[in-house]
Amino acid sequence: MQVHFVIHESFEAPGAYLAWAALRGHEVAITKVYQFEPLPETADDFDLLIVMGGPQSPTSTQEEFPHYNAQAEIDLIQKAIKADKYIIGVCLGAQLLGQAYGGTCLASPEREIGNFPIELTQAGRSDSRLSHIPQGLVVGHWHGDMPGLSEGAQILATSQGCPRQIVAYSHKHFGFQAHLELTKDLVKQLLAQEKDIEGGSQKYTYVQGAKDILAYDYDQMNQALYQFLDKLTQS
Repeated sequence: MQVHFVIHESFEAPGAYLAWAALRGHEVAITKVYQFEPLPETADDFDLLIVMGGPQSPTSTQEEFPHYNAQAEIDLIQKAIKADKYIIGVCLGAQLLGQAYGGTCLASPEREIGNFPIELTQAGRSDSRLSHIPQGLVVGHWHGDMPGLSEGAQILATSQGCPRQIVAYSHKHFGFQAHLELTKDLVKQLLAQEKDIEGGSQKYTYVQGAKDILAYDYDQMNQALYQFLDKLTQS
């Protein structure tokens, strides 16, 4: 399988997504948007498109982020949809996937930074690709927005701070607002971008301090992600 990653910032790395691709022996290509690398012109050269997160939103402009062209990424996602490719959007990527389907990105009810449980909805419990995920699995979060919904989209998982943690737009296209790919090394990079994580932990219900975030063992959420990816790509 050929897996193509779109990465918006060096500190928003693919983590366990990339590790899974390596462990399964898949071929990997990467577009580093932050280095002004061009997006693929077509969906011909990959089987799975994974669009990662970033500090941007679907409405961010190139004046704000010169390396980021939201519409170009939405166009690529739509090409992948038409070509019947597997697609996973993570955080910003999930929001762009929602936009590609005609949804509108919204602010999440709560800002979430840290590790908090998710709960599968009835639709999520009925989806065989998520059947291994226990209710209350603690996963990573690092966001203030959430993906928009299109006609036919199904919310598969929620959290107390955000009602759209995993969204299925089709049987091959999934948006993950949550970050199951996080590792301690990735978390260190993300924390370095936060101006006042400790102040945020005092202000916001679902923002943890750096010590608590770094103390967490990310293996369980990574393993849950691996199993999801195996089931998705074998279906």
